[in-house]
Amino acid sequence: MQWRDEGLVIGVRRHGEAAVILELMTRAHGRHLGLVRGGKGSALRAVLQPGNQVEANWRARLDHQLGAYVVEPLQSRAARLIDHGYALHGVAFLSALLRLLPERDPHAELYEMARLIADRLGSMDHAPALLARFEIAMLGALGFGLDLGACALTGAREDLAYVSPKSGRAVSRNAGEPWRERLLRYPAFLQDGDFAMRPDEAELDAAFRLTGHFLNRDVFAPRGAPMPPARGFYLKAVAARAA
Repeated sequence: MQWRDEGLVIGVRRHGEAAVILELMTRAHGRHLGLVRGGKGSALRAVLQPGNQVEANWRARLDHQLGAYVVEPLQSRAARLIDHGYALHGVAFLSALLRLLPERDPHAELYEMARLIADRLGSMDHAPALLARFEIAMLGALGFGLDLGACALTGAREDLAYVSPKSGRAVSRNAGEPWRERLLRYPAFLQDGDFAMRPDEAELDAAFRLTGHFLNRDVFAPRGAPMPPARGFYLKAVAARAA
């Protein structure tokens, strides 16, 4: 068995004296692990940093085996991001989200979103909003998609302002007004197709409260796991930069 694909490095762990097990989010083969011989050596150490883009050739005798990677660098982001603490937290945050996906389950759209985010992690103007959108996409990929297209009470598609914390359905401003204290805010930038929008601090906070509620309830709590620490570190860094 053999294939060649492009991938985003999301994890590396030691294996024996000189090898590592590399975890990639690939375009066509999903989250995929493989052994890299000599991965601890100086020639490959800089290449196998989370956030970097590589071209990977995977080979195994049988499809279900771990297999081995031979990798070539495509884009080295880690060196560019290392001077920014918030960007390193962002890489760890993005990697933790991707690690929720079942292994070898293709998600081409998520891969493209993750690649776009990795390119922008050095920018506080764009990365936080993209990560909030990515969390919504992750919920959908994991089977817990939110129903945000129309008001759950009236069917209206305009002026959606809230999301029910129980049903995950959108609620319009007028219909939700009597229960607004019990509802989650639905920031306007999450409804806009313009990925260049720059939401303010309050909108970002509302977005991550929204996604965090459903991630914790539907994904992490059932697994008996806490939210990834990297998420908290990144959000603190975002708040500190906005202060």
